[in-house]
Amino acid sequence: MADELELLRSANPFTSDGSLYGDGPLDHHAERGLNRLLYERRSRRRRVLWSLAAATAVAATVLTLVLGGPSSTPAVAAPRPLVVQANSTPVSLKQLAALATAVAVDGTPALRRGTHVQSWSLGMSDDKPPVTIPEERIVRWHADDSHTERDIEDGRVLKDTTYPPSWSDVPPDARPPHDVAGLRAYLQETAYSKTPLTTPELLSAVGELLDHWTLGARESAALARLLAGADGLRPVGEVTDRLGRHGQAYVYQQSATRLMLIMDPATGAVLGMESTFTKDQPEYGVKAGDVMDYSAWTR
Repeated sequence: MADELELLRSANPFTSDGSLYGDGPLDHHAERGLNRLLYERRSRRRRVLWSLAAATAVAATVLTLVLGGPSSTPAVAAPRPLVVQANSTPVSLKQLAALATAVAVDGTPALRRGTHVQSWSLGMSDDKPPVTIPEERIVRWHADDSHTERDIEDGRVLKDTTYPPSWSDVPPDARPPHDVAGLRAYLQETAYSKTPLTTPELLSAVGELLDHWTLGARESAALARLLAGADGLRPVGEVTDRLGRHGQAYVYQQSATRLMLIMDPATGAVLGMESTFTKDQPEYGVKAGDVMDYSAWTR
């Protein structure tokens, strides 16, 4: 609650140097604050890349974490993590970035605003066993800058919501650049950070980007080059993701979690991300190897 109050204060358009009644448009700082507040709940699923200490601090609350399952059917226990294929050959991120750059020469496919993301969430509490909750969301933008969000569960459309025209020059709503320096600055602003992002922070910001935009070939190539310079992100080989797609996996190991990035070996596009527990946490009813977070993006 304290964090949300701080977000409201930072989004306050009535600044000390502004007009007396604040009846003009929001300035850039205020718009960023409001944008952060509006997307806080949606992005929370990827912000569970916390340390164990941070997780312990909120043990008394109900946590919502995203995880992957073999289908969109709710499960009683956490599914197993993706498995790297035996004897597969890891491809370095530098190699993949070079390939992505080569195939992006003609600029197709193009960048598209909107997303199609499938994710799986783990609801946990102190007195109930964990259960998985699938989510699927399709966001499509229209020529008049209005957009429609479709929520799907178990293959059924739960809700179609159309929003009126809107526009923002604040990441992740703003159009992402397709050069490395520009994209780095864009993702840092997405993460509301004034300092260079750590690898977990970078991956979290990438997830936010992909929840808003379907990257084109040039943006994917820039992202691959950026990720190639991320500390501790190492290639481990081939995986088949939960949508049946073949990808190259890259892993970042934290003290209590393993972060896995899955990328298309033919284009360098990000296909998905997965986080798994690497230590038992009996207070949550989960064990080492249980999936904590999974999202998959498609065009």
